Amino acid sequence: MNWGSWLIWGFAGTVVLTSILAGSQGIGMTRINIPYLLGTIFTPDRDRAKFIGFFLHFGNGWLFSLVYVAAFELLHRASWWLGAAIGLVQAIFVLTMMLPILPSLHPRMANEQYGPTVVRQLEPPGFLGLHYGWQTPISVLVAHVIFGSILGAFYVMN
Repeated sequence: MNWGSWLIWGFAGTVVLTSILAGSQGIGMTRINIPYLLGTIFTPDRDRAKFIGFFLHFGNGWLFSLVYVAAFELLHRASWWLGAAIGLVQAIFVLTMMLPILPSLHPRMANEQYGPTVVRQLEPPGFLGLHYGWQTPISVLVAHVIFGSILGAFYVMN
């Protein structure tokens, strides 16, 4: 495994992924803010949650890039299209499995069956994150495919 290449391109891919997701929210394409949702797991303070969540999301992206690199090494090839395919699979997993179960893990998120409470006020994302807008799955898919494409295109095999 080429650790230097992973560090650089895992970082770069995560920067681009995070920027696409933040930009999607900024232009009104989606209301989802993954760093905020992650941060509110640890604190109810909105400003602190955004700060904590940013670093959690960034760290997760960098760690997940290890899975991509491991796949490249296992297959003895790295290419933009292979990275994009892995990114597509990851995005589908996030949209169909992770977002719908988030309310069961999140102490401040309402769930679809019981609704909000005094403590659980965050809206649940729902299947495909559609509670945060119909374009949410598009932004998540695009961000993850580009993330994988960057890793696959630029990761240098040993």
